[in-house]
Amino acid sequence: MATENNTIATFSDIYKIYEMGTHQVKALNGVSVSFHQGDFWAIMGPSGSGKSTMMNILGCLDRPTAGKYLLKHEDVSQMEDDPLSDVRLKYLGFIFQSFNLIAQLTVQRNIELPLYYLGWDGDKSAERAIELAEKVGLSKHLDHRPTQLSGGQMQRVAVARALANNPQIILADEPTGNLDSVTGKQIMEMLRILNEEGKTIIMVTHEPHIAAYARKRMHMQDGLITKIEES
Repeated sequence: MATENNTIATFSDIYKIYEMGTHQVKALNGVSVSFHQGDFWAIMGPSGSGKSTMMNILGCLDRPTAGKYLLKHEDVSQMEDDPLSDVRLKYLGFIFQSFNLIAQLTVQRNIELPLYYLGWDGDKSAERAIELAEKVGLSKHLDHRPTQLSGGQMQRVAVARALANNPQIILADEPTGNLDSVTGKQIMEMLRILNEEGKTIIMVTHEPHIAAYARKRMHMQDGLITKIEES
């Protein structure tokens, strides 16, 4: 049951306004919504609806023009870059459509990357990376580089990297967008299991069959939430 005590992130009257010459574009137009520990959300909407802007603000990759964003009851709305980076490392894990792996690094080193920024020592980081590689079925690929992997394997590395810092929220931006349907289903099953294990997952997708994995679906249009469905 969703209660104030397990609220993990809250948007209160959030605006994001871009200046386009003499015009203003309201990418988010006064959005208020709360996310709770253990939720699995799908954010849906056409191009330009505001879903990517919402994810960027949720992920502390951008700041709202106005309004308040509480993450773990801390106002991060107007934080400076360095403390915002610390918040990202502490609470958030990211999975991107384009994987965003570093081509020069092995699977193990890609998984370890967030831990490097957290200041973990090498042995502890390696142990964590090996554990996560096994969790996503890549324990035999630790020395491979991204160019030696399939798309599905690269996304599995991205899932493992997202889990490295044991985040409270996983933000997934079109996580199956570059995958075939069979591989996409495997990645979504992985996310479903992570959610059952207690991870909060917030995902952007334009595919209804992918959104069906989520237990809450937010529909957006013109910077506003038009409908929320629960299952």
